[in-house]
Amino acid sequence: MLEVSDLAALVYDWNELDRRGPVLRRAPRFVDETIRDGLQSPSVRDPSIEQKAELVRLMDQLGIHVVNLGLPGAGRRAQEDVEALLRTIVDDKLSIEANCAARTVEADIRPIIDISQRVGVPIEVTAFIGSSPIRAFAESWDLDRLVRHTRESIELIVRNGLPASFVTEDTTRAHPKTLERLFRTAIEAGATRLVLCDTCGHATPDGLRNLLSFTKALLRGMDVEDRVKLDWHGHNDRGLALTLALSALEWGVDRVHGCALGIGERVGNTSMDHLLLNLHLLGLLDAEAHDLSCLVEYVEKVSEYTSVPIHPSYPLVGRDAFRTATGVHAAAIIKAEAKGELDLADRVYSSVPARVFGRRQRIEIGHYSGRSNVIYWLREHGFEATDELVDRVFAYAKAQSETLSDEQIVRVIEGESGAA
Repeated sequence: MLEVSDLAALVYDWNELDRRGPVLRRAPRFVDETIRDGLQSPSVRDPSIEQKAELVRLMDQLGIHVVNLGLPGAGRRAQEDVEALLRTIVDDKLSIEANCAARTVEADIRPIIDISQRVGVPIEVTAFIGSSPIRAFAESWDLDRLVRHTRESIELIVRNGLPASFVTEDTTRAHPKTLERLFRTAIEAGATRLVLCDTCGHATPDGLRNLLSFTKALLRGMDVEDRVKLDWHGHNDRGLALTLALSALEWGVDRVHGCALGIGERVGNTSMDHLLLNLHLLGLLDAEAHDLSCLVEYVEKVSEYTSVPIHPSYPLVGRDAFRTATGVHAAAIIKAEAKGELDLADRVYSSVPARVFGRRQRIEIGHYSGRSNVIYWLREHGFEATDELVDRVFAYAKAQSETLSDEQIVRVIEGESGAA
């Protein structure tokens, strides 16, 4: 049986070539936005409060550090949900902490303060304001107004004893002079965290690096880099959200935000499940702190509760993630299994070990299949793989334009005229 070290020797890892120093300077930390920002997708159904509570428990099991419980300023229903979920965290003695989003106005912040006081648990307030010139032009805002709202909201949060995080919407398209004034104002008013937002999915890796360099220089100049932390909140309009989140962690951001299944406005947010999966594969998650045995369940339940379907080719959880009907691919997996090496079979045509996450390789039959696919399928399903039967199924598959369902194959085996 192959040892882990032996299996590693069978993969030449170009990802590690010429790497200098550790990938991350500190353990990664996560903020789950699924039941707040994720629910802003126009395609989702708002889960029941019981379903939201179940998702919070799964987040806690996954070792996610903070959950955004919602936007209490949206109205009574939102306030009731936030309070119920906060009480779930307390009653179930969960480790996950809570934050809530708010515009930089007292009407949004005051309900968070009230909920926190009633439950007796602090809530991090993430107060957001638009920062880009395009947004300011559309809204007819001037910088003095933004600064005033920033100062008054952060002071209100701090005065009531809650952690204050300052969120600049559309940070990646904002002018540095605007950001410097807003950041300085928020920090001087007592903010202990800045959340840099790629609200419109505009950033590239170069943009992220430039923004982080600018922000870190500002913090150093204010001599607050030890007490003011940085978050990264990304969207996926260019398809770069996962790459940018991983880069943000590597370049020193304290926390990254994401949503299960990548749900969210337009094309969605950073996928939290992809983020956890990749950090696990990089060996950067503490197994004791992060139980990923429920990662598939977390995504499937978010899909079920929000009515957002999982695309067949979605990594790890999609129906096709570990399916193949291609002869060459199937043959390699079959040969690995024949050696008695299930770990090898898991990795010979996949970079993700299916069995680690409760899934398995599936070999099916289609027009690209070889005879080995047919033989394997028949044996797996308890049929004798005679030459006559293999030939019949193989010939039928070659005449079709799609992968065969189990029901189709059974009809061919039983010799039904409609299938054969």
